[in-house]
Amino acid sequence: MKFTPEHIQLADTVKRFCEQEINPHVKEWEEAEIFPAHEVFKKMGNLGLLGVKYDPAYGGMGLDFSYSMVVAETLGAIPCGGVPMAIGVQTDMCTPALARFGSDELKREYLAPAIAGDMVGCIGVSEAGGGSDVAALKTTARSDGDDYVINGSKMWITNAMQADWCCLLANTSEGKVHANKSLIIVPMDAKGIEKQKIKKIGMNSSDTAQIFFDNVRVPKRNLVGVEGTGFMMQMLQFQEERLYGAANSLKMLDNLIDKTIEYCKERNTFGKPLIDNQVIHFRLAELRTEVECLRSLTYRAVDEYIGGADVTRLASMAKLKCGRLIREVADSCLQYWGGMGFTWDNPVSQAYRDGRLVSIGGGADEIMLGIIAKLEGTLPKKAR
Repeated sequence: MKFTPEHIQLADTVKRFCEQEINPHVKEWEEAEIFPAHEVFKKMGNLGLLGVKYDPAYGGMGLDFSYSMVVAETLGAIPCGGVPMAIGVQTDMCTPALARFGSDELKREYLAPAIAGDMVGCIGVSEAGGGSDVAALKTTARSDGDDYVINGSKMWITNAMQADWCCLLANTSEGKVHANKSLIIVPMDAKGIEKQKIKKIGMNSSDTAQIFFDNVRVPKRNLVGVEGTGFMMQMLQFQEERLYGAANSLKMLDNLIDKTIEYCKERNTFGKPLIDNQVIHFRLAELRTEVECLRSLTYRAVDEYIGGADVTRLASMAKLKCGRLIREVADSCLQYWGGMGFTWDNPVSQAYRDGRLVSIGGGADEIMLGIIAKLEGTLPKKAR
């Protein structure tokens, strides 16, 4: 993928925004276990950063997907994982299907305010009994006149405590599991919705909750696209979500290595800087090479996606590699920081805690391996 002056200008805008409006507050937000999403998103919306790839008719910039990924990568410099993840839910997880398949009326009611930063969105797919197994979800949306009546629950929902609406995947019929699901935009102030905040080992500044739906009525005009096509639309959303996650990890990984190199130059043991140990500088060189490989894979997938290709295979590979590489880099760097790396406020320990989610959320490593194996034709016939 070729970076243009416009890509670089956009990255500079995002970088300045993070340095002025986000990074100074991260410690406070981490301790509070929530950040002011409406306030931050409104400031981002004023700069056009929440709708880079979306139609100008709804407030977007109308740029191609590569620009959205430049935003994702630049947000990776934020010194925590929770805030960029929450932003990614707004820009690349709960809105793609709405933007692509939603009616004009629905887009004006929910997408346009999300792009402007006037509304916060969330994505309701995972359930307590099935996170990565999307086909097994149990939440139902029963037809009743002009409404759907929704019952069930969703688990591990990012932005849930502050969200104004949820892009919900629910069973709308009793048919086959891949053809009985629909995406429905659910206002989070609807009667019958309850939320329970979840405490996590990382991503603390991102609020996460379980959502309960008890006979929640939503007008059928809130259906995204055609009834029964929700599974397919969610699989398309996953492509953008997984590429966002991979792109967002790149600067974070680079920063971890940079900070570790700096620390190892300053820290002396046995009469010499740590960095002078070949085992350390060779390992850091190896990790940097791995990051560059992930960067190339991610932007190759982005380039093909812009060209209209199905990038399920490449996006799954990037997601798999991203989750594993975050764990590898954070663990290796923490070791070189020694006892300092085991302290709570250390940037490496922050990445160690936050980064663990990447191999679980948005499709676990094992799901990515299954997708790749299926596309490679290596799965047993019964497993296909």
